[in-house]
Amino acid sequence: MPAAPGGPRLLLRRLREAMAEPVSPQARLDRIVTLIAANVVAEVCSVYVLSDDNTLELFATEGLNREAVHLTRMRADEGLVGLIAQTAEPLSLSDAQSHPSFSYRPETGEEAYHAFLGVPLLRAGNTLGVLVVQNKTYRVYSEEEIEALQTTAMVLSEMIASGELQALAPGAGSAARRAVSQRGVALADGIGLGHVVLHEPRIVVKRLIAENLDREVERLEQAIGEVRSAIDDLVERGDSIGTGESREVLETVRMFAHDKGWLRRMREAVQSGLTAEAAVERVQSDNRARMMRQSDPYLRDRLHDLDDLANRLLRTLIGHEGNGDRVLPENAILVARSMGPAALLDYDRTALRGVVLEEGGPTSHIAIVARALGIPAVGEIANATALCDAGDAIIVDGATGEIQVRPGPEIEAAYGEMVRVRAKRQEQYRALRDLPAVTRDGVAIGLQLNAGLLIDLTHLAETGADGIGLFRTELQFMVAQRMPSAAEQQTLYEAVFTATGDLPVTIRTLDIGGDKILPYMPALEEENPALGWRAIRIGLDRPALLRVQLRALLRAAGGRPLKIMFPMVATVDEFTRAKAIVEREKAHLRRHGHPLPSDCKLGVMVEVPSLLFQIDEIARAADFLSVGSNDLMQFLFAVDRENRRVAGRFDTLSVPALRAFRLIAERAAAAGCPATVCGEIGGKPLEAMALIGLGFRHLSMSPAAIGPVKAMVLALDAAAIAAVIDAEMARAGDGATLRPALSAFAKAHGVPI
Repeated sequence: MPAAPGGPRLLLRRLREAMAEPVSPQARLDRIVTLIAANVVAEVCSVYVLSDDNTLELFATEGLNREAVHLTRMRADEGLVGLIAQTAEPLSLSDAQSHPSFSYRPETGEEAYHAFLGVPLLRAGNTLGVLVVQNKTYRVYSEEEIEALQTTAMVLSEMIASGELQALAPGAGSAARRAVSQRGVALADGIGLGHVVLHEPRIVVKRLIAENLDREVERLEQAIGEVRSAIDDLVERGDSIGTGESREVLETVRMFAHDKGWLRRMREAVQSGLTAEAAVERVQSDNRARMMRQSDPYLRDRLHDLDDLANRLLRTLIGHEGNGDRVLPENAILVARSMGPAALLDYDRTALRGVVLEEGGPTSHIAIVARALGIPAVGEIANATALCDAGDAIIVDGATGEIQVRPGPEIEAAYGEMVRVRAKRQEQYRALRDLPAVTRDGVAIGLQLNAGLLIDLTHLAETGADGIGLFRTELQFMVAQRMPSAAEQQTLYEAVFTATGDLPVTIRTLDIGGDKILPYMPALEEENPALGWRAIRIGLDRPALLRVQLRALLRAAGGRPLKIMFPMVATVDEFTRAKAIVEREKAHLRRHGHPLPSDCKLGVMVEVPSLLFQIDEIARAADFLSVGSNDLMQFLFAVDRENRRVAGRFDTLSVPALRAFRLIAERAAAAGCPATVCGEIGGKPLEAMALIGLGFRHLSMSPAAIGPVKAMVLALDAAAIAAVIDAEMARAGDGATLRPALSAFAKAHGVPI
């Protein structure tokens, strides 16, 4: 049986009229199902809404028993309606009752109907419900009818998402507003309770139904042309400046922009009666629904590329509201696909309570900045930007890596209590601030801070730290819009020395390359950037860059002691060459009458395993060593720390790792060369306890870690833990971990970890 004259365009016009009528939500929904049934010449049209308890509830029907409305409920995996909700795909059957998933509900009176067509109600790829039409005859629904129903479903999805139908079933909320709990990766410790602020606000499509079809087709074609041209220009120029996009990503987006199937579906959606922007959103929602259900990680990753392309089209069609001056409401939780450190620093930090990212690992620069600011942060939350809407209540647990979107009162109360407990614990740590970090058997442990921003330095007084064990100079370069001049660098370093007073500061030279790409420098395509042209390698190959930084440091430190550390040193020769550049700059300043530092010590970060086999030589050549445990462990075990598939394949408390740390501690001590650990493990009480047992007497960490680590030190007997480690390593297998034994020791001796 053919569709009614006028097809989907006529239906959309009538729906627009129905949406404007001043009637109750139930009356409007009843009118809509009647209009749909008439348009596709169906005896039945029903709307099922997915509730927050994951059940499908009949909200309106034309043709079935209306007394079943709000009474008929089924599981989200039950029957044909449940099948559509699960797969997010349309289902057309000429004889529904012969399908294995058919489920008979006697209260609806549907046994007389055979032909069945159902489509999911989708929004941002998430299923909100199902729209169904049925006929008594054994008929096949046409492609036009399926398209009409899918287009209509988009309008209904917006009704559901708006909350308009909430009053129809007070006992259960819509799936669009359901509570969501998801676990990602912890980036920065702490718990944040607040409301969602989207870093890139979702472009809201307000005009769904076309008034002038020819004009909408023209708008779509024009926007596609503009987006294609813009992407082509970026790819041809190889220009990723200001966008953070690699050529590979742009090539993929360009491929999608020229995909005929994607373009055809959007054109068909416009022809069905939608505006150009509504067509883009509908097709992308369908794409999201399919790709979110893919098990292949490569296909799931392509979802970001399609999202990017759809957003470019939407911005071209209806514009894009920027983030203004980054003013935030109180208790804001930022949610973003990805974000650079400069973008985070643009926001009002006094109102920021947490950050949630789809991308970003614990060693990313956004994580480092979040920790510096004391902002709880969670990364690798799949589909984060589509899970929530602006203003939604959300909880970020930076300790476990969990988020709670639209949490129930019990969850909110539980986290509120956790916040109070943490605050009480922080008060206890603050009480230890002025106590020296000395073990029970009299061993003094230096506890210093890792920093990279001036705001970090305020934590010195708060924590009672002994100084700055690692100041990352690259963060200044990463948040700038252009390469900082020598004068700008000198100004920063002078401010650092002023803020730290008489406390020692160890400044690391520029550590860029690998995953640390400056926004104003062309990205270098490398097969394995972590092992590529980075850190001291760039400084030695481009000595002008290193000389400018060293000159700024030497001038800023005039008259006071200075400690400079070189990263990613792989051979003694590299350090020797770096020392020669320092001496050259000192000679230059001396000739021009500039005051020099009262003392200038030069150190090396031990993070490349080759130094373990030159440890005696490097300990004699350097004034001090600092162990970069993050990279050292990554390279030692050949494990990409950003790759979740392999990141858990080694333990920093395993015998091989502890042997490496012990070797550094022992050989540095033998050479009279101070050694500090400035990687993440130094800020974890259990791991810090092990490092003390191995012989390290200086640790550098994030501000939040000072209190817990100091509490551990004050309760520890250094000789006792050293004896335990000696005994356990002597009898443990090469691949064994000492974590259980160390945890047992801490518990038995009352050492808080």
